[in-house]
Amino acid sequence: MFLRPAARTLLRRAAGTPAAASAARRVVVPASSALLSTCADARRGFADAAAPSTDAAASPWATWPAAPPDPIIGLTEAYLADDFAHKVNVGVGAYRCDQGMPFVLPVVREAENEIIAEEMDHEYSGIAGCPDFVNLALRFAYGEDSEPLNEKRIAGVQTLSGTGGLRVFGEVLHQFGHKEIYVPNPTWGNHIPIFTNAGLDVKKYRYYNNETCDLDFVNLIDDIKSMPEGSCILLHACAHNPTGMDPTPEQWKEISYAVAERNLLPFFDCAYQGFASGDARKDAAAIRMFVEDGHKIALVQSFSKNFGLYGQRIGALSVVADDPEEAQRVVSQLKKHIRPAYSNPPRHGARIVSKILASEEKTNDFVEQCMGMAKRIDSMRTKLKDTLEKLGSSRDWSHITKQIGMFAYSGMSKDEVVALREKHHIYCTLDGRISMAGVTSKNVEYIANAIHDVTEGK
Repeated sequence: MFLRPAARTLLRRAAGTPAAASAARRVVVPASSALLSTCADARRGFADAAAPSTDAAASPWATWPAAPPDPIIGLTEAYLADDFAHKVNVGVGAYRCDQGMPFVLPVVREAENEIIAEEMDHEYSGIAGCPDFVNLALRFAYGEDSEPLNEKRIAGVQTLSGTGGLRVFGEVLHQFGHKEIYVPNPTWGNHIPIFTNAGLDVKKYRYYNNETCDLDFVNLIDDIKSMPEGSCILLHACAHNPTGMDPTPEQWKEISYAVAERNLLPFFDCAYQGFASGDARKDAAAIRMFVEDGHKIALVQSFSKNFGLYGQRIGALSVVADDPEEAQRVVSQLKKHIRPAYSNPPRHGARIVSKILASEEKTNDFVEQCMGMAKRIDSMRTKLKDTLEKLGSSRDWSHITKQIGMFAYSGMSKDEVVALREKHHIYCTLDGRISMAGVTSKNVEYIANAIHDVTEGK
């Protein structure tokens, strides 16, 4: 049934007149059979066109292969699926108390409660993050008496923890002509995909001698002196991940000289300040040394490990420049890359860190509590080494206590790590890295006996 043109016009005019609209709806005439046939054909044609072909019905994701699982996440999933009563996870890099539970620093809880009581808003932070946090983070790393900081030659931005800062700086390096970056061998596993995805060719310099379980210092210096002039070199500020083997102050000075000789750009990754030794100033010594030596460094900081703010994703990225104007130009480029990536960083964790570092009392509490975490890990290192020695192990395990920070680079082979998992349900990464945070007074002897079982005579 179709409306005559006059009826359609009447309906349009009847918006506010119910009676007129009703009359218009009654002004209809039968449609011709030819017209009905034509409409039916059109409907069939539309239905045929709307019905997808077999090829078109396939999912757009049908050809997408599964990506390989992340080694750490995959390890955790395997651990969770294991129903063995005495299983142990020493793979994940997150601090645990001696009961094996996640630990929130009391000073963090105190600061968080104050923030909640103040009923702060949840507005966006700027692209560069919370200014108070950035300023306090820089003073935490470079020192209150830092000359370039007080001259405003150091500037930075808040980032999505260390990972976000690494990616942003990698992109900026690539934009301004850097084709490659040099990282220690070994290094944190995520460094390589981060810089690769930022467009850089990742090259390695020798860092650790697996035979001696010690720093491969001679070759480290040789490799630095062979780097193309002006290259960017990544340096772990403290608690090298995964080895836990840091240069001595004297070795750091020699590294500084070698970097200066090649006019390299030193890029420090600082993920454990205060957590490594329990002394934030000591853990920042290499950074401050390089700045005092005149290097124009870049620095990324993470507040996940030392403040226990793993899920808050709080970090900072900064540069040392020749003058304040140059520093701000660099920051403008960092912001240019941040804006399309994640627009601006989260505020809650930044407020927590700011609350603590802005207060002398809270900062002292943080130092004390951070020292407590470091001491617990050190005590587990000693207990693990001593127990292995008491078991009569023929291997030298002294490197366990020479290393520092969250991880112990055990020296176990891939086959031994697999045996440790399959026979004893102890989960660590295939390179033999053990998260000492997962070692407790209740499981340390079990872990030592298991390690002795899979390594003795091998």
